[in-house]
Amino acid sequence: MKAVLCKAYGPPESLVVEDLPDPVAGPGEAVVRVTAVGLNFFDNLIIQNKYQVKPDLPFSPGSEFAGRVESLGEGVTGLKVGDRVLGNISHGAARTHIVVKAAALAPIPDGLSDEQAAGMIITYGTTIHALKDRAQLKPGETLAVLGAAGGVGLAAIELGKAMGARVIACASSDEKLAFCRAHGADETLNYATHDLKEGLRALTGGKGPDVIYDPVGDKLAEPALRAIAWEGRFLVIGFAGGEIPKIPLNLTLLKGCDIRGVFWGAFTQKEPEKNRENLMQVARWTAEGKLSLHVHGTFPLEKIAEALGELTSRRAQGKVILKP
Repeated sequence: MKAVLCKAYGPPESLVVEDLPDPVAGPGEAVVRVTAVGLNFFDNLIIQNKYQVKPDLPFSPGSEFAGRVESLGEGVTGLKVGDRVLGNISHGAARTHIVVKAAALAPIPDGLSDEQAAGMIITYGTTIHALKDRAQLKPGETLAVLGAAGGVGLAAIELGKAMGARVIACASSDEKLAFCRAHGADETLNYATHDLKEGLRALTGGKGPDVIYDPVGDKLAEPALRAIAWEGRFLVIGFAGGEIPKIPLNLTLLKGCDIRGVFWGAFTQKEPEKNRENLMQVARWTAEGKLSLHVHGTFPLEKIAEALGELTSRRAQGKVILKP
């Protein structure tokens, strides 16, 4: 089999593709022939040793995947060779074949392509957890989404609309904002050319957004929080902007608002049944045409550096997929 390997910490250009022995399924395991791998911003961090998950070298990046069951180990039930499946692991999916615990696999819902399935788990799983479980987003409320044209930003637009919210998409170019409107955003705000705080206030008649979804952090977090509505909920998703902001806590006092962390990985471990229910809801809404699971582009294993560059350069609109 072929695998993308991180043999020394560094930028995407330092990754290599090498031949490795084919994996063999042990008891309770399955070998999956991988057809699609969803890439995420944290894949750039993990290969530079800047992420909380620190695998031993060498390792393959990539955590969410789709494929076909190729073989089964002893004691596996509920799966058969040839089944279309999806899964999520901490790392190691960027390869042509992978061995995983059979219990970690789920069937791909009818109507979803492998590329959509591979890009669904983390972005939409994180976002439905954020909006439903952490923010308790209600129909009629206003949701502001930062970094709205990226993978999680697009998920927030679509899920926010599916949950009945008015959605303000915030991004750094008019091209990205046109993409957001095409995927359901009610209002848009270019924070490269307009003041974020004043823009959010103007679009809400001075009230401010009820919920702010922030996967960017850096210099956007504080002005967005300053615009939030009374008793608003500010969702900390990640820090794609680079810096982890230091927020003046007096803002939470003055606004009567909450800053709520969203750690989907821990949620999946602590409340697996709720996570499964959330993903089933995502699948249902996709089948109903409410979610697009839009794929920005697909790349072969050998072009993983180019694929990861789409994320670091913030060119990605939707999900970036590897096709082993």
